[in-house]
Amino acid sequence: MPDLPTPQDAAEAALFSECWDVVLSYADLCTSGSAAATQLATEAFSHGIRESRAGGSGTKGTGRRTARLPRIPLLLTSVRTTAAAWEQYGQGHRLDPELRLWLNSEKAARYTGPPLHRPLALRGLRDMQEPDAALLWLAEVEALPLPAVARRLGLDPAAAAEELAQVRALFRDRCHRNHLDTPMDANCRSYARLLDAVTRSPGAETPDDLSRHLSRCVECAEAAACLRLHGGGLPSALASGVIGWGGLAYLERRRRAADAGQLGGRRRAAVDTGIAESRMAVPRIGRTALLVTAVVVSALALTVSLMPFDSAAGGGTTTAGGESGNRQPVADPGTVLPSATSRPSGSSVSPDPSESAPPSATTPKPDTEPQGKSSSPAGTTQKAAEPTKSAAPTCAVRYQIVNEWPDGFQATVTVTSTKALATWRVSWTFQDGQSVTQMWDGTFLQQASRVTATAADYNRTVAAGAAFTVGFLGSWQGANSVPDDFALNGANCTSES
Repeated sequence: MPDLPTPQDAAEAALFSECWDVVLSYADLCTSGSAAATQLATEAFSHGIRESRAGGSGTKGTGRRTARLPRIPLLLTSVRTTAAAWEQYGQGHRLDPELRLWLNSEKAARYTGPPLHRPLALRGLRDMQEPDAALLWLAEVEALPLPAVARRLGLDPAAAAEELAQVRALFRDRCHRNHLDTPMDANCRSYARLLDAVTRSPGAETPDDLSRHLSRCVECAEAAACLRLHGGGLPSALASGVIGWGGLAYLERRRRAADAGQLGGRRRAAVDTGIAESRMAVPRIGRTALLVTAVVVSALALTVSLMPFDSAAGGGTTTAGGESGNRQPVADPGTVLPSATSRPSGSSVSPDPSESAPPSATTPKPDTEPQGKSSSPAGTTQKAAEPTKSAAPTCAVRYQIVNEWPDGFQATVTVTSTKALATWRVSWTFQDGQSVTQMWDGTFLQQASRVTATAADYNRTVAAGAAFTVGFLGSWQGANSVPDDFALNGANCTSES
């Protein structure tokens, strides 16, 4: 009979179980279907846990360590590393096409290249003590309420706001040091002190020459985003710099999950004690509208989850980590977390603290539920739907620019329908030549200035009076005004400000 888990082991297993929906949400962005997303998340989750155990666990006091990411960003980078392995070993067809392009570009090489050339946010977060880095990530990127973050990290709720302000300042200091240590040309070096001064004060104006430099230099623009704590750009800087591809899309999903109240404390007692004292069933509607149940990790499941990941006989991988009862996967709300005794297809991912050597992979099972999230292939003859001019408005659209930077932006389109929908297709026309480059919670086709977004396989049905949202990244030049001519399934929609 195996030894019973200690309270410390049980607490670790409970905390990791909370991270499953995070890993699955990002894996869904990285893949072309729900089956591929589940397998990628499973392999990455196993790899992340192994890497964390190999490096030891960071705790407060004398056990505080540096130079390692906290749990959630560590697991997210593990998804990226595992996806790179799929691409290298011939499984790239299961990944999002835009991600495949990114993995074979210089942008991806920055995350595995020389440390001094890696993204500044990644270096700054790693240089912090792990509990401080965890506080910053949970509050800024995961968008958890500060009292919930304080309970999760064992902080005094009354002092959490002050400690978060100190951690933000500490992150800025680490990024500033790393920016000065980065090899840069004489032109960038000449702007370093001015960039530091301008980003310190909320009321400071950016000189024209510095503004022009930031529009052309990626490294200095990243530094400006990390050094400027005011203005609300810190979450985007962290998500983009640490996660890499899809960071802004992931950030939007976490914000929407927080706004929807999906990050509550249904399992707070189990997490605090490290032992699941009871089983709580949480009904959820999945991709295929099937009602499934998320069961809190029991003592027996914890025992199995703490067993070694590598099977001595078969060399497979046993997945650890139960479903979180207090949070639901945003990407795949109905995907059941692999049980502690299930084995994902493909070999396990070997630990890789440097994130430079990809884990081994074997041929995964073919996707059974394909879900495209990128634009249609070039040369397609599909025509974008035009609104019916005579139809009475049965829908209202709210278009919101979430974030904007030189030549790029992030936006959401929220549609409220007065009628129940079995599926949906929403269209709009850009006014300034903007282009959609990536979309989530739907697929898109763009012909000239007309964009048509079509439902994903998990959010087709919409109840009467309910709303649905698609988010996307886009590019722009000169101007980025709000589009018009919104239509839902060919019928005109009214626009809300």
